[in-house]
Amino acid sequence: MKNHKYLYLITLAFFGLSFVNIHFAILGVICMTIPMVLLQRDKKKTWCQGYCPRSNLYMTLGKMRKKKGKVTPMSFIKGNVKNVVLIYFGISLMIALMSTLQVALGNMAPMLIPRFLILLPISVAFPQLITLSGIPVWITHFAFRMFSMMMTTTLIGLSLSYLYKPRTWCTICPVNTISDIYIMENRKRSPGPSTQRKAS
Repeated sequence: MKNHKYLYLITLAFFGLSFVNIHFAILGVICMTIPMVLLQRDKKKTWCQGYCPRSNLYMTLGKMRKKKGKVTPMSFIKGNVKNVVLIYFGISLMIALMSTLQVALGNMAPMLIPRFLILLPISVAFPQLITLSGIPVWITHFAFRMFSMMMTTTLIGLSLSYLYKPRTWCTICPVNTISDIYIMENRKRSPGPSTQRKAS
């Protein structure tokens, strides 16, 4: 695995900047987009194998542990857990987008607090070192929804890295699952060298 040494600082910077001003959380869209762009370009898991900041964070923290975690359950590697996580991610993203649209249309009030696992509100004062005026409230709503998604998956990943192996989250990460599906389907559509020789 080609993990760059300090990529985990990007993850820390994301949360740090969100506490400076929540609108920085919209940068999370980049973390969702770049892996798909690299996957389409390279036809392999370039992001997962070398550039994922959260994977780097889990590996960095794992090196600090003295006690080894448990073996990653097979249900995470080959079972339905990754499908459940993928479905959760899809639902969460859909709720974020649809609720943002409803706020923009004036059909619902904005949710200006983080939520864990979509449903559990974290009703504490959210630190903001800088406040910005004049930003449409639907953008602020979307920023909180993005922060909630990133916070949820990061906390789950940290918990799994403590219980099991450092990169256990990577086995069920939606980006990894989508990448596996894409690569498998791409191989089905693209015949291998042996098949091409037979055809000729």
